[in-house]
Amino acid sequence: MTNTLHIHTDGGSRGNPGPAALGVYITDEKGTELIAFGKYLGITTNNQAEYSALIAALEEAKKMSPSTVHCFLDSELVVKQIKREYRVKNVELQPLFLKVWNLASSFPKITFTHVPRERNKEADRQVNIALDSVDK
Repeated sequence: MTNTLHIHTDGGSRGNPGPAALGVYITDEKGTELIAFGKYLGITTNNQAEYSALIAALEEAKKMSPSTVHCFLDSELVVKQIKREYRVKNVELQPLFLKVWNLASSFPKITFTHVPRERNKEADRQVNIALDSVDK
């Protein structure tokens, strides 16, 4: 498989909390799409959905055994918490943070970067597809 993965994740809820979904978009280093999916999560908060998206993406990435993983999220909060710049005070986010932390430790090299929403369109699209599929 590929040595380097670029992972774009997004989570969103319509209402906070409200109906929520995650979106995952994974490419190789050349930008070739490897995986793209969304998943409806039920009623949850936006931040829980953001963490859930990252967990789902890292679980998929782990199956590919890459040497390097670059994660791109439009959630500044999640990125700063993972980089240990912010403490995880919210009790409901703590187990999600721990799961990300443990998954991240299984990769030889992993980075987390906050990107503007415009640079995360494919992951956002997957969120909306999943939400629209149940929002009838």
